[in-house]
Amino acid sequence: MHLPARIGDYTDFYVGIHHATNVGKVFRPDNPLLPNYKHVPIGYHGRSSSIVPSGTSVRHPSGQLKDADSAAPTFGPSRRLDYELELGIWIGPGNDLGDPIPIDEADGHVAGFCLLNDWSARDIQSWEYQPLGPFLSKNFATTVSPWVITPEALAPFRTAQSPRPEGDPRPLPYLWDDRDQREGALDLDLEVFLTTAGLREKGLPPHRIARSSTRHMYWTVAQLVAHHTSNGCNLQPGDLFGSGTISAPEATGFGSLLEVTRAGQNPIRLESGEERRFLEDGDELILSARTPPTGKFAQVGFGECRGTVGPSPAAR
Repeated sequence: MHLPARIGDYTDFYVGIHHATNVGKVFRPDNPLLPNYKHVPIGYHGRSSSIVPSGTSVRHPSGQLKDADSAAPTFGPSRRLDYELELGIWIGPGNDLGDPIPIDEADGHVAGFCLLNDWSARDIQSWEYQPLGPFLSKNFATTVSPWVITPEALAPFRTAQSPRPEGDPRPLPYLWDDRDQREGALDLDLEVFLTTAGLREKGLPPHRIARSSTRHMYWTVAQLVAHHTSNGCNLQPGDLFGSGTISAPEATGFGSLLEVTRAGQNPIRLESGEERRFLEDGDELILSARTPPTGKFAQVGFGECRGTVGPSPAAR
């Protein structure tokens, strides 16, 4: 399978509030969720050239690493390679430069959806992310599932956006639409599986790491489109959004190893006898998504989003 579009631009958002809080506790224990999070859909521009289709091997990245007790950084393969469970959003018509897309028209600019794994080197990230955010820790590879699942196919699985907790601010008017709040969220079951050399050698099935849902997105897709274009930025056909990691509130639904293992403190124990704090060479990550059974509509699957970690160039 090939990439379903020629991707001009790629933007990664941060809509999973449970993930944002969990990661914030690792990097900023005293201030895990920054005050702007509940006011503005946080995002950053990624690298479209390194987006690959499901099944493509991902080379283990190298970069600058600095331990807390080290006086200076070193260069070498990441020791904290991670995945991120995300929803991909394919952009359709887009807008002219200088013409924002109103939120009540945003759905008309979404061509479809996919699964997205935003591979992340956490040790590179922790050293480089201040003051401008992720760079080499993220742009070495992003994997997407091959099918474009159309909005029409998912129409029966639209649902109301989860109410904000009491005390959370109401979004500004350009991010608020009553219809979008009633039916702008998606109800999709998400799963993450890991297979390793040890599991494969013993004929054991992939180990399920997490099960989550798109119902845990703090912002709707329409809000992402409206915000991205609110300053006049032009979207183009084939552009891709990543939702950001979608974690459930409970540990069985965490969408990254950084959360699952508490930054490596609590390793995953596999049936093969292996342990994993972060990903190792030869590991394969598999994301899957499916609409829930309703008894009325056929379930819609997304196809798998697979990627195997290959050796780092520095290790050859």
